[in-house]
Amino acid sequence: MRAEFLSTFIDVVQEGSFSGAARKRAVTPSAVVRQIDTLEQDLGVALLVRSTRALTLTDAGERLHERALRLLEDIADTHAEVAAFGGSVSGTLRVACFPTFGKRYVVPIVTALQLEHPDLKIELTLTERLADPVQERLDVVIRMGNLPNSTLIGTRIAPFRRLLAASPAYLERAGVPETINDLFDHKLLDKLHGADLLGWTDVLGTPAGEAGHGEVAFRCDDFEALRGAAEAGMGIAFLSTWVVGPDIQQGKLREVLPGLDRWNDDPAGIFLLRALPSPSAKVLAFSRALIASIGNPPVWEPLP
Repeated sequence: MRAEFLSTFIDVVQEGSFSGAARKRAVTPSAVVRQIDTLEQDLGVALLVRSTRALTLTDAGERLHERALRLLEDIADTHAEVAAFGGSVSGTLRVACFPTFGKRYVVPIVTALQLEHPDLKIELTLTERLADPVQERLDVVIRMGNLPNSTLIGTRIAPFRRLLAASPAYLERAGVPETINDLFDHKLLDKLHGADLLGWTDVLGTPAGEAGHGEVAFRCDDFEALRGAAEAGMGIAFLSTWVVGPDIQQGKLREVLPGLDRWNDDPAGIFLLRALPSPSAKVLAFSRALIASIGNPPVWEPLP
């Protein structure tokens, strides 16, 4: 039983289809099907119930998936620990983070790292969901906010601050709020899908647009689009400084209600999460490069 086939099997389960696993592995769907067929033939049992609508795990498939996750995690841990002895920045570095953060701050870092370490390969997963380093065999996950209790090891790389921001044109047209209650008469920008994902309740006491607390003029599931909508004058955004800070620095946006950001009293942060107690050389190299690039205070923080 080859580890490669087990890895393919896990990808099929996680993606929910042969085609999804093929896209993730950059191979053809037929190649994925052949590997699963070979795995089932070697084991002598069916692992998946295949239909035109979905793939379902058999009892044997569920047991193999559970054991394969642990096995591949042990192999990755062993590889990372051994590689760390030699200080070799090589192999595949797997990172997951928000799409906007990845495009802005991670891609430049891994590009420079790869130039410095030609044997290093990068797999960057851009996702809005909370990726799991253990289940998805990721070296590093970048998470923001307050960390729940877990066995993962977190390194705080920057503070996590959220600001109200709007374009100068919008504020000239709609007026500049002077109190929190003034926001109730303004157009607001909010995240699409999910329950109050931006945390407007921390500002308004309710989600945006509820109980007469503002009018939601624009919803979107993308931070970059929300920032763009604010810059275009569609309303007031409530976004992290890593999203809108550079625009405030450049005068494209203005902070609204500066000094009244009581929601930032909570010491939230941006964290690098990993599963391994001892980071590999590639994880150390990435972490140091990202922290140095962000700086202290972070490069995106608006000037006081």
